[in-house]
Amino acid sequence: MAEDWPISEVARMSGVTARTLRHYDEIGLLPPARIGSNGHRYYEEHQLLLLQQILVLRALGVGLPEIGRVLADQVDTVEALRSHRLRLVSERDRLDALAATVSRTIAELEQSRRDGTTMTAINRPENLFEGIQPSRYEENLRDFPGLAEETRRRTAAMTPAEVEAGQRERTALMIRLAEHMAGGTPADAEPVQAEIDAQYRALNDLHVVSADEYRAVGRSCVENEEWRAAYAAIAPGLAAYQRDAIEVYAVRLA
Repeated sequence: MAEDWPISEVARMSGVTARTLRHYDEIGLLPPARIGSNGHRYYEEHQLLLLQQILVLRALGVGLPEIGRVLADQVDTVEALRSHRLRLVSERDRLDALAATVSRTIAELEQSRRDGTTMTAINRPENLFEGIQPSRYEENLRDFPGLAEETRRRTAAMTPAEVEAGQRERTALMIRLAEHMAGGTPADAEPVQAEIDAQYRALNDLHVVSADEYRAVGRSCVENEEWRAAYAAIAPGLAAYQRDAIEVYAVRLA
């Protein structure tokens, strides 16, 4: 008889809660190998391999419905894992490039302030945005379909220079907020709220955003893994700082 593991042990090994594992079973994504006479779920090696693939795809931002289709279509586990590895390596390289870009920007900002000179990365905007892909920004708006659709529509009609300008402004906002945070400026202070107001007006130019929706956007800075990672690459705690600033603004807006 093949070795199996109870749901509690699988949860411990994988870091996935037993509740999540039960949910995966309920939606047909990861049924257990068997259910014991005690009603507990038990998993064998095959299910552990499937769970690994699920977690890899989740880490890449793939939704559960799409994961279900991927698992249903795959024929060979080894080939599937090779494909997932390629995606992980590609994502690692993209994040490495983004982290290097942000590190270079911070270093040049600090140097320009010490010397009183122009920041060289601004004169070479391709350096400022290396590793940042417009499509990633659009994908991360998936929880806000109205904004996502309008962003896709407008981006499709933009020239490369216009897309670059949008990237520049988003990155500049994050850096300005990081400077306020590093300087100890409270999230409800006027300079911070002015930045948040500018962001809100830019979003409204795309699609009408209510106070509650803007508050949800703020929460996504922390809850969306890719957004949080992008903010953390600039300064630890920056995502929460922007969330708090948006919360203040949304309360005033309501």
